[in-house]
Amino acid sequence: MLLAAAALTKTYRLGRVDVPALRGVDLTVQRGEFIAITGPSGSGKSTLMHILGCLDTPTSGSYRIDGEDVGTLRGKDLARVRNRKVGFVFQTFNLMPRLTVEENVALPLKYRGGMARPERRKRALALLERLGLSDRVGHRPDELSGGQRQRVAIARALVGEPAILMADEPTGNLDSKAGANVLDTFDELHRMGHTIILVTHDPNVAARAERIVHISDGVVV
Repeated sequence: MLLAAAALTKTYRLGRVDVPALRGVDLTVQRGEFIAITGPSGSGKSTLMHILGCLDTPTSGSYRIDGEDVGTLRGKDLARVRNRKVGFVFQTFNLMPRLTVEENVALPLKYRGGMARPERRKRALALLERLGLSDRVGHRPDELSGGQRQRVAIARALVGEPAILMADEPTGNLDSKAGANVLDTFDELHRMGHTIILVTHDPNVAARAERIVHISDGVVV
């Protein structure tokens, strides 16, 4: 079992009102699975992804990654798990505009520390070649198409060899052709053994996963 969440709740305080976003979610993910988390706007799917990706903490419940209890971690301890266990792909790419493609991909390794620049560069270039971007390593994000930028974001997410790749609406800002190419990349990564959790409201995107988890009103339905 790679990921195990039990009875997760998340409640936000808005003024004097408590607003529940998650109401007791149970979820397990096996190593190598490709799952899609779906649901309407406000259903809690993004909140769940933020907790699973160690960007946020639950109000109650337990959560383990690779056997480590991360549901109660805070601050630097949570950041350590996030940096080493999770790779993120966002709808808006979140690339650094002044850095080259190569520098963007290698950036998580620089933040992690403990790795010399030649090794960081070697890893980044290997991933960019695998994703068909070896001719774009010296370009900056504004010189790339949307699909190319998303593949750079995928390379950046993978460079630290995370246990889980998480993608939040990864095709939301792409046209249909570029979106299909990005989903093909996820299919290929899945065949290679990567564990992928994809959040989407699009049933056609969700259909690419091997398992769909539907959330409504903060619970898995």
